[in-house]
Amino acid sequence: MPSDPLLPIGEVARLTGVNPVTLRAWERRYGLIKPQRTPKGHRLYPQDQVQRVHDVLRWLDRGAAVSQVRELLDHAAEAPAPIQGEWGSRIEQLIEAVARLAQRPLDQLLNQAMALYPAVTVCERLLLPLLEALHQRWQSHFDARLEQVFFHTWLRSKLGARVYHDNHSLAGPCVLLARTDDTPFDAEFWLSAWLLSSSGQALEILEWAVEPRQLRHAIEHLQPRALVLHLGRHPDLAGLTRALHGVTTPKLLGGAAVLVHETALKAMALPGLQLFATPPAALRALQQS
Repeated sequence: MPSDPLLPIGEVARLTGVNPVTLRAWERRYGLIKPQRTPKGHRLYPQDQVQRVHDVLRWLDRGAAVSQVRELLDHAAEAPAPIQGEWGSRIEQLIEAVARLAQRPLDQLLNQAMALYPAVTVCERLLLPLLEALHQRWQSHFDARLEQVFFHTWLRSKLGARVYHDNHSLAGPCVLLARTDDTPFDAEFWLSAWLLSSSGQALEILEWAVEPRQLRHAIEHLQPRALVLHLGRHPDLAGLTRALHGVTTPKLLGGAAVLVHETALKAMALPGLQLFATPPAALRALQQS
């Protein structure tokens, strides 16, 4: 079996969008990547190092400073083994439907899984692995942008409809679900909304960011049983600390970028503060609060 190809720095730059000067700086100054060398000293990158560059970019996109990334990568969980069996087959079918821009098969496949399994199982075993598989696919696929727009539009509509339907029949104190940034779409935010509503939590959703003081006003008006706040790349933690000071409502802060801000979040020392990294973790933390 042939070994993985070794790529020169120019090809890695083309594939990742990171220029050679930056790739060399990441290697020399921060030890983020470790290319091999030819006898003449030219850099050659195996596939695992190309993937490492993509992993660095992912943490930077979450708001990490380049000086933080090595520790984040070193402390990240090992990459899960490829999913086999029933769930692996379902994921492959969903990816095939995305590749064909086929909405009806996507609906049928997800509806089938939702009918057979609890929402949290579908999220952990199907949708979160699917998002990761699509992220890997879109790093190099020629139609990545088209597939991304199609899939995100479909997923927002699908989960939004489920949340709206659930919310219609729920009463009692709500959970306030909010975000700190205005990126067009956050899949994990909507997975949190779906998990919370499907577990019987009435929701008030602020899909677009508001300033910390406005978030405080929303809490005062709505009197929610809890705040679930998904953090973006550069949350105003000082403003949030001031705005949430004295608020006794349980506060669940997190999302994909939580590890980037973990130290600063714990230093906020807010009463009732819990951190979460994934939508299922947010649900479990809320159920325990």
